[in-house]
Amino acid sequence: MMTFLDCWVGAATVLFSQALAGEPELVESLPKPIESDSLSFAATVEGDEQGRFSIILDAALLDSPLLGEGADQKAGWSELLREVCDAAAGELLAKSGKKCRVVMFAEANGVSQVSRAFQLRTADRAWTILVRDDVRAPGPAVKVAAAAGNPAPEPAKAAAAQEMSPGIELLLDVELEATLRFGCREMPLGEILELGPGDVVQLDRHVNDPVDLIVGDKIVARGEVVLANGNFGLRVTEVAAPRKRLEIIRCLF
Repeated sequence: MMTFLDCWVGAATVLFSQALAGEPELVESLPKPIESDSLSFAATVEGDEQGRFSIILDAALLDSPLLGEGADQKAGWSELLREVCDAAAGELLAKSGKKCRVVMFAEANGVSQVSRAFQLRTADRAWTILVRDDVRAPGPAVKVAAAAGNPAPEPAKAAAAQEMSPGIELLLDVELEATLRFGCREMPLGEILELGPGDVVQLDRHVNDPVDLIVGDKIVARGEVVLANGNFGLRVTEVAAPRKRLEIIRCLF
């Protein structure tokens, strides 16, 4: 089955050789760690296939004039990678009949897991490029039969209701405050009083580590920070079981 990633590889192979100096070759390689100052981009895809497609570039690419001497390498790579993703969407339509489009493309946080790894090679240099493919066909809608005269519950509520105690559905519309935690650090009061504009407080979490979604004082999910319509958001990668999440109710009420 043809995937968005397959189409991206084909489009990247052609466009990189055409747009970059020295006509570098894109070849698949074994995954390997990439420097923490790497540059990451993410494409948001919608349509018959939808999801997020991430590209992580070796930071050394920005020091190489592959896009021409004097050019803004970062902006150039952003434009080129957006063009590759657009071409991949067109290739997917041509080869599988699945229609999708890139609705947003922006710089993003690095990802901790990758789908495939590549090297961009010239005659004397090689740079690592990692990709993560989360573009999939949407799953079938969950249908729940409704009793006569009563609307069907929403799919998420119906799934959670299987592990709920009788009567707990009365609390499903209660609004709770949720917080994203990027990390923490204990500091003496003296250091806090000395903080000023421009100071940096280092947290206990690496930039590629997942962030916590906290309700009350409990972690209910973890995931990756994303940018959606100009706002920060959380793409959930881990979530606590419904029973664990219900413990929050006992803490707050």
